[in-house]
Amino acid sequence: MDNLKDDNYFVQKIVADLEYIVAHTADVEKAQFCQDELLRDATLFHMIQMSESVRKLSEEFRKVHAEFPWNEIYGMRNRIVHDYGSVDLNIVFDTVKNDIPELLTRLTQL
Repeated sequence: MDNLKDDNYFVQKIVADLEYIVAHTADVEKAQFCQDELLRDATLFHMIQMSESVRKLSEEFRKVHAEFPWNEIYGMRNRIVHDYGSVDLNIVFDTVKNDIPELLTRLTQL
């Protein structure tokens, strides 16, 4: 990890990406999400960025906060990046609507 950046820095980056996703998808239905290429790409970009920040959290931080699904978050990034053309938008939308708001709430309580 870059010695100028600590876990708090990466948590704040994760929170910022989550806030962006929540703010831009709050009133969006699944059909609109699937059809709106710009919204979809922006959401996927922020999911990738968030996952990269998760990877940069220290091992100690991830162990202390083992209640968070760190490996699953990074695993989602791998699926998006390596299978971008065949990403299941139903899974992405469900993640955006269900998991991301909960993750945001929990992270902001740290």
